[in-house]
Amino acid sequence: MGRFNIDDILAQLGAPDPNAPIERVPQRTPVAASPTPAVVDAAASAPTRALNLSPTPIPVVNDPRGVRQPLDTQWPAPAERVAVTTPTFTPMPPAAPSVSRTDHDGFSDLYVPDDDAQHPVGDLDAILVERGIASAEQVLSVQRLQKQAPGRRVSELYKDQGVDEHQVQSVVAELARMPFERIDPKVAGSVDRATLSKLTVDFCRTSLVLPLRHEGNRLVVATASPDDVFLLDEVKRRLSIAGARHVLASSSDILGALQHLDESRAHASADDIDIDAILNGVEEDEVEVEAEDVNERDIEAEAESSPVVRYVNHIIQTALREGASDIHIEPDEKTLKVRFRIDGVLFEMMSPPKKMHAALTSRIKIMSNLDIAERRLPQDGRIRATVLGRKLDLRVSTIPTPKGEKTVMRILDSRSISVSLDELGFSEDAYTVWKKQIDQPHGILLVTGPTGSGKTTTLYSSIRQMDTRRMNISTVEDPIEYNLSGITQIQTHEKIGMTFARALKALLRQDPDVVMLGEIRDAETAATAIQAALTGHLVLSTLHTNDAPSSITRMINMGVESFLVGAALNGVLAQRLVRKICPKCVVDREVPEDIRDYVLMHGIDSPTMRIGAGCDACRQTGYAGRLGLYELLVLDDFLRDKIAGNPNVVEFRRLCVERGMTTLREDGFAKVKAGKTTIEEVLSATEATI
Repeated sequence: MGRFNIDDILAQLGAPDPNAPIERVPQRTPVAASPTPAVVDAAASAPTRALNLSPTPIPVVNDPRGVRQPLDTQWPAPAERVAVTTPTFTPMPPAAPSVSRTDHDGFSDLYVPDDDAQHPVGDLDAILVERGIASAEQVLSVQRLQKQAPGRRVSELYKDQGVDEHQVQSVVAELARMPFERIDPKVAGSVDRATLSKLTVDFCRTSLVLPLRHEGNRLVVATASPDDVFLLDEVKRRLSIAGARHVLASSSDILGALQHLDESRAHASADDIDIDAILNGVEEDEVEVEAEDVNERDIEAEAESSPVVRYVNHIIQTALREGASDIHIEPDEKTLKVRFRIDGVLFEMMSPPKKMHAALTSRIKIMSNLDIAERRLPQDGRIRATVLGRKLDLRVSTIPTPKGEKTVMRILDSRSISVSLDELGFSEDAYTVWKKQIDQPHGILLVTGPTGSGKTTTLYSSIRQMDTRRMNISTVEDPIEYNLSGITQIQTHEKIGMTFARALKALLRQDPDVVMLGEIRDAETAATAIQAALTGHLVLSTLHTNDAPSSITRMINMGVESFLVGAALNGVLAQRLVRKICPKCVVDREVPEDIRDYVLMHGIDSPTMRIGAGCDACRQTGYAGRLGLYELLVLDDFLRDKIAGNPNVVEFRRLCVERGMTTLREDGFAKVKAGKTTIEEVLSATEATI
């Protein structure tokens, strides 16, 4: 490298001659005091002090009073300082933002962040309101709750207010300048299972952290909070890795993925049960009867206790895997049958030895806290259990028969009712009208149909459509099948006089907005419900009638005045459940000649119809799952006048059809035309409504 003369270089850059006499820069006169002193860019002043290249080189220092002064400025005497106001310099106009800036002499390039690089952290609440994710009222509620519970995550508070958690978390991630990801555990490779096993599911569930995948040498880790720095350090320490890429996810996605993995492992291990080994040497006295007062049981934790216990666990696990709604344990003279009700149809699934009957019944009684010594009277109980990683209730009923006690267990899984209203099978018109009806401020809405037609599911789905935060919603049920959050639920007790009517009267003094009655059974309950509807409450209830128009006659026959029924009743929804065609074995078949004219009369003019051929997934039945058929009657002034005249059922039904009511069979054939179910299912479900 050649030699350079530093003096020549400085001269070319415009630096003053170092041998020239130093000319002192006169002191600047301070301008009037300003409430906010101007701040001089320290980065810009640094080269000025070092090279003294500015046209007006004024080195500055910090005044203890917060005022930046030139180096050669002389501080006033102490007596003068008292009278001197805080001087500030007139701020220079801001420079236009750019990536680089060159002064007028062209001697330096100074970095200045551009607008795109400076994303100011916005106000989460304001962004949520601006984008329509949350309302102003919900924001105010969250702000109040933050003061009361400062440790809770904002996304949780918004979720409690009914705001979509995923949208909130996406905005949080945007403000934190980090990626946001949705997690679908059903997609292969969405979760790094090997890494998850090292971290353990319990740690991930407690800490709300989930390893997703590897990108090169880095592990992508999802958490529910953008400031989980220490949690990431703990993950790296447990895995002995140097770095990790942090992404944000919703807590529901993380917990849902962990639950899905738990269920997958449980499903994989449940099939390993050797029934012959379980039954080997099983005798009745192997179940030790003991008094227990346990509200909840983990069936999987007890799987190794005894053969009988393992067999009962196997029955319940298999029923849950198969999607059964009921378990029937039925004794015969020499055999014992275990049947499951799946999609409304009973299937024989197991046939244990008859000598196991007393032991199995005793085990179930112990689990449900029933009297195992009482075999002559019916008994009802309840089991709270954890099965395949899912918490559920089993309603147990035993009844004596000449061949032994028969036991039926109803599986009450909250997932079975966690169905939105638009997934129940409503037609577009019926769905719109029903939603409008449940938004009414007062009146009675009835859901009718036989036992097992899905009335409770429809009512619960309707309640979930309502704003439980702003409304007082109460239910009276016998029994309470599912626990609903944010809703007051009351259990009736006939033996102590806690009837539907008495419970409803008590609720009316609790300032309710919506009341759901499990069933209107007698004149007193019906009269109280009518009174509640006429005094400004919305009442939802059920009746056991075959169709919607028959509910009017049933209410009148109970002893309620016809004009009160017409005044209080808003609408009636009759429903049935039919099996859906299995999507894995669906085929098209030609419409038989003997029913072609019949289906053509119901609007089906296609030469073929869809059916299920039968496969292993649907147990060779051709059906998988169920959907509803609906007959919705909404009362208008014309029909209310007719009700006041106490019409007979046949005449009133004809009037309802003329006013535009779609019957159950018409709705069923519309679903046949759409390829959702079969003619056989529709005819079987609607035979009593002809």
